[in-house]
Parts: sequence; C-alpha cells; structure tokens
Amino acid sequence: MSGDALPRVPLKGAGYALTLVALTQALSLLDRQILAILAPAIKADLHIGDAEMGLLYGTVFALFYALFSLPLGRVADGWIRTKLLALCILTWSVATALAGMASSFALLALSRLGVGIGEAASQPAGTSLVYDYWPKHRRGFVMSVIASAIALGLGGSLVLGGLAADWWTHRFEAGSEPLGLAGWQFAFLVASAPGLVLAPLLWFMREPERGVMDGIETPPDPHPFRAGTLVLVSVLPMGNWVSLRRLNAPSQAWRNNFAWLAGIAFAMVSLWWATSTASPRPAIELGVISIDPHALQWTVIGFGLFVMVNLLQNMRLADAQAFRVITRSPTLIMCMAIGTLQSIINYGMMAFNPSFLIGTYDLSMRDAALQFGMLAAAMGIGGPMIWGPLSDKLHVKFPSSGRAWVALFAMGLSPIMSFWVYFAPSAGDFYLRFVAYSLVLTGWLPPLYAILYEQVLPRMRAITASVYLLAMTILGLGIGPYMVGMISDATGDLRAAMLSVNAAAIPIVIMLLVIARRSQRDEETLLERAAG
Repeated sequence: MSGDALPRVPLKGAGYALTLVALTQALSLLDRQILAILAPAIKADLHIGDAEMGLLYGTVFALFYALFSLPLGRVADGWIRTKLLALCILTWSVATALAGMASSFALLALSRLGVGIGEAASQPAGTSLVYDYWPKHRRGFVMSVIASAIALGLGGSLVLGGLAADWWTHRFEAGSEPLGLAGWQFAFLVASAPGLVLAPLLWFMREPERGVMDGIETPPDPHPFRAGTLVLVSVLPMGNWVSLRRLNAPSQAWRNNFAWLAGIAFAMVSLWWATSTASPRPAIELGVISIDPHALQWTVIGFGLFVMVNLLQNMRLADAQAFRVITRSPTLIMCMAIGTLQSIINYGMMAFNPSFLIGTYDLSMRDAALQFGMLAAAMGIGGPMIWGPLSDKLHVKFPSSGRAWVALFAMGLSPIMSFWVYFAPSAGDFYLRFVAYSLVLTGWLPPLYAILYEQVLPRMRAITASVYLLAMTILGLGIGPYMVGMISDATGDLRAAMLSVNAAAIPIVIMLLVIARRSQRDEETLLERAAG
C-alpha cells in the first residue's frame, strides 16, 4: 500500500493503549534502576564493591533479560500482546519484592534474574502493540511518549527508592525494624506494588488488528508458544545443536557454529585475564560456590554472544524471510549498533550517578534521591516530547535524513557536554548543567527507534526488538556498568571511570552520518527483502 493510502488517524483507544504501555515501560525502568540509589546501603550491608554492584545492576540482569526477550518476542509476534504484558509485569513485580527479602548477594542476584525474565517482553510486546494503534507518521511522537515514560521510571526509581529507604531507616532504630528489614529492603517492597495494579488493566485492554496501520495483512500465528519455545531451545548451548539437526543444517553451518564458539571462548578468557590483572577483586559467594567476579562477568557476556550467533543461525534456517529483512538492511544493523553503544554510555553513567553525587558533593541518600530523581524525571519527560514530534516533522520534509539528524545532534553533542557537567564545582552547578545536558541527550531514542522499526514487516517487530535488546543488553547494559565499576575500583576515581565510556560516541557519530544518507533507500527495499 502506498504511503498516501495508509491510515492517517489512530485507532479508537490509541491514547489509552499508549498510556498503559508507557506506564509499563516506566515501571520496568523503576524496578530495574532502583538498585542505583540503594547501592551505597547495599554495599555496606552485604560488604561488596562497585564491580559487584555493576554485576548486579548490569550483567546478571542483562543475561536473563536479553535471553528471554527472544522467545517472548516471538510469542508477542503471534499471541495476545496485552495479556503477555500483564503476565510479565506480575512476574517482575514479584521478583522485585523478593529483593526485599534478600540478605545476601546470591538472593539479590536471584531477584535480578527474575526481574530480567519478567521485563524481557515489555519492549518487544509494547512497541509492537502501540505500532498497531498509531499511524506511521505519528510514531516519532509514540516513541517520545515511551521515552518520556522511561525517564519517569528512571527518575522515579531514585525518588521512590531513596525516600522509602530513608523513611524506613529513620522511622525505626537499628535492630528494631519490623521483620528485620533494612531501609533498602523496604524500598524494594514498595517498588513492587504498582505492577500489581497495572497488570489487570493490561489484561483486559483490547488487542488491535496486527499490521492494519501499515497496510500489510498479517495472518494469525496458530502456534506462538511452540514457536517461542523453539526459539529458546535453539539459542541455548547444546539446545542449538539439537535445533541445527532438526532443521537439517548444512555442514558449513555446523563448522561456523563451532568456530564462533571457539573464538568467543578465547576472547572471553583473554578479557578475564586482562581485567583480573588490571583490577583484582575478591571472590563473591553464590550459595556454596565462590567465583571470581571477572570470571562471572565474561562468562555471562560470552554466553550472550553465543546466544546471538545461535539466534541468527536458527533464524536463517527457520524463518529465512525475517533473516533477510533484518540482515539485509544496513540501516537496521547500524541502528542496533548505535543503540548498543549508546547503552554502554547511558547505563554506565546511570548506574553510578547517585553514588557520584553522594560521594562528590557529600549529599545524603535522601537529598540525592529527591533532587536528582525529580530533575532527571522532569528532563527525561520533557525532552523526548520535544524531540519526537520534531523528528516527525523533519522526517516528512526530509524522509531519509530528518530523524537521523536529530539523533546525531543528541548523540554527538551530549558526550562533550558530560565533561562540563561532571566537573561542576558544586551540587547546584551540577544540577543546572545537567538540565542542558539532559535536554540534548533525550533526543536520541525517539528518532532512532522510529527509523529502526520501520525497516521490518509488522509481524517481525517484536522479534526485531528482541534481537536488538539482546545486543543492546548484553553488550550495553552488561558491559557499561561493569566497566565503570571496574575502572572505579582500580583507580579510585569514579568521575573518570564514568566519563571514560563516552568514547563510544565516536563510532555512533560515524554510523549516524551514513544512516542520514541511506535510511529511506533501505526502507523502500523492505518488500523486496521480504520477497527474497
């Protein structure tokens, strides 16, 4: 269907659907990010360092979030997305509550594992759902609302977590807390409550017809759960070999798989040796097992990389159309790489912002939570609401480059500004400079995601989001906080550690310049790529 013949008006209930999906994203980030403001208290109680907090914040969560986004993304492409979101919210809310009972690193890691699994469907299913409510020319606005909700969750996690922990700590004297709960444990229990309210609202929300806004008929999938299970089996080590045999994979596919496995293993052992030498850390206790934190870090990253290899091999054999559509769009591949690199920057800095403010400007947890949390939420909500509609207008006028230039401005300028922000002489100066910095930084997500998801068919949006989340989470969330924590432990300079991740902006700028020249051309080849 030509662009002029596509629907121009959102479906009935589109605003309500967008609101619920946006709240889902907000709660997802709230339960994920709350660890950052509670980090100083957790470190003191559990006797762990910044590297271990980076593992909890990034690596442990990232593995299961990324891994389960694949089968759940496949389920979302065929099942009722409203009900899938409801079930997943319930899962991660219960897992967040489990952290309120944790008294060891192992139990806190188990909680993060559950949060990762539950949140795995939030972006694939949520994005796919709202795209079937809203027309193409309004999707920059849609993504700006979701980006604002993410910022609300990020800022809200600091305010809610900090204030709840502070209130509980000062309400009871040490040793007299009900059930022996520390302030940070109580904060996790409070954070788990909103999801229990949102889940039933999503369960009863109307599911829209898939593909109607894109003029592409999308027949229902008769077996979405079987397909999702097969995706999960196909990406797990050993299960991937069962899948290759089931799909009668050629001998070259087997050789490629073993070669990738050997290469990844060699790279991870090398990185373990390098990081252990640069920043030695004591072993952490996981139940009855003691493990080197660097070994855990690179084992998880290596596992995630092998999952990516298995996913693409399985997709090539089982869903050749999706493989062609995704891998034959240079714009789509570069968007995924850009989002991954930006996540190294964002998550690396977000994980330690509260610790930086508390340690550098002698703020209390309560003050850092209230001041920075409110500011981050306000800027994160307002910024995308400017950039999203602006990117839509520029896209209409400059179809190939309009959105890319908005993303380039945000991602190219914000790393330079960060040095100005993090060298502020006082907390007040930091906050003033952070306003300008946030206003620029928040412009990256709406245009980049709008470009990315218009490169694929409607039936592939959730699995595309899952592929992107796998790369972005394993390499972005999995590496960013860990690297900042490791550098901080090794040098004793948290500021320098945080700012060092901005080096990732260099390849980001280069790729965005390329996207500005070819995104429209690649989008126009969508049906050609799908046809083979």
